[in-house]
Amino acid sequence: MKNDWIKVGKWGTVLALGLSGCQHAPPRRPPPDVHSSIVAAYASTNRIDPAWLQPSPQPFTLGPGDRVEIQLMGEPASKVITVVGPDGKLYFDLLPGLDVWGLTLAQTKPLIEKEYSKYVREPPKVSIILREVASRRVWILGRVQAPGVYPMTGPMTLLEAVALAGGTMSLISYRDQEAAGVGEELADLKRSFVVRQGKCLPVNFGRLLLDGDMTQNIYLEPDDFIYFPSAAARDVYVLGAVTEPRLVPYHEGLTVAGAVAGAYGTLKGAYLSHVAVVRGALAQPQLTVVDFKHVVRGEAPDVTLEPGDIVYVPLSPYRYLDHYLEVILDTFVSSAAINAGTRVVGVPSTGTAGVFIPVGSGIQIIPPAAPPPIH
Repeated sequence: MKNDWIKVGKWGTVLALGLSGCQHAPPRRPPPDVHSSIVAAYASTNRIDPAWLQPSPQPFTLGPGDRVEIQLMGEPASKVITVVGPDGKLYFDLLPGLDVWGLTLAQTKPLIEKEYSKYVREPPKVSIILREVASRRVWILGRVQAPGVYPMTGPMTLLEAVALAGGTMSLISYRDQEAAGVGEELADLKRSFVVRQGKCLPVNFGRLLLDGDMTQNIYLEPDDFIYFPSAAARDVYVLGAVTEPRLVPYHEGLTVAGAVAGAYGTLKGAYLSHVAVVRGALAQPQLTVVDFKHVVRGEAPDVTLEPGDIVYVPLSPYRYLDHYLEVILDTFVSSAAINAGTRVVGVPSTGTAGVFIPVGSGIQIIPPAAPPPIH
């Protein structure tokens, strides 16, 4: 398949772009003699940082919830298992709380010995052993056999994490899926993602899990979030400067205007000339910028959407499409991660208490599909 998109390069140069072998068609374009609403388009490629394929050189450090065994050498009765408290402090025998948050075991041992020597005559010798890790964890949610939050006791690859969760629900043929009637439970590998510190990592799950491509098998870091959405989902995501960022159910012929209306319209000050539509696998997304202002004025045809498309309404124009795409994907995966996480921890849909959302992160909670009150 060949697409007649236009690509705007990093420095604003307009280049013709022909993509072959794409599995997702771009938003439908009008005939040449009709004024187009499409301003520009950009196609990204999978970019794995080589550093992600190596385990972190940083040693393990203690944090809240970690359990350690401490014993005074030569005194078997002194052996206890204690937990690093929520304040990052460790309590042992006569000692007041010692701040060990961020310390390695090698650093914690002499600290305990130094403080304990204040209460005994002979310099003590202390043994400290890590018994359980709770401060480091990874989130594995969505269409996997055993979704949940898993402790990270050492270097862990993405494949190892997926194996911990029992694997995805996508490793059977489509014919078997239909026969078993489990279509709702299958994972969509094209839309699956890893979030790290609010950023979407461009991992190609299809290449990793179906083709065995180890160049996609990155090492995870604490608090990485892995999510496998349902392959049966037929929604459009509407984010950004709209009244209620949310999922809009897809129907045949749904357009950008219809999706924005499904989110109850745009906010005052929204930059309608740069409304974006993102389509395709998250590891190789395709971005189309639509002049929505021309669409709502009737000066250009609307753009037809497909299930899984992301519609993003910005508050300001973007000069570089690669940066614009990054902002959209980060907002999308953060929103999806927060909503999936709130369901796991049991946060009611009427609020977000108990979920930490960094200020300025761009994370948006997608509310239930309910219209705003009428005044």
